[in-house]
Amino acid sequence: MFLVIVLAASIALPAFAQDGAATFKGKCAGCHGADGQGKIGPALKGTSLSQDQIADLLTKGDDGKKVPHKKAMSSLSADDAKAVAAYVKTLK
Repeated sequence: MFLVIVLAASIALPAFAQDGAATFKGKCAGCHGADGQGKIGPALKGTSLSQDQIADLLTKGDDGKKVPHKKAMSSLSADDAKAVAAYVKTLK
């Protein structure tokens, strides 16, 4: 039984990264471009922000940023924000 749970957990990890890409495309690409090249919002390709900084921006907001990042994105859970941040860091 334990082996089945461990295998199921390891199979779910790649889906987590896939979910970050899907969430980015659905919620972020409209402003940041499909490949993070920038559009209305700044380019995210090769961003100097760390994965944790990106996740914090999404979950906590930053008064120094423009809407929608002035406030937390309530439509994203902490796990979704981490997945999006991980995906953004893959954009080169």
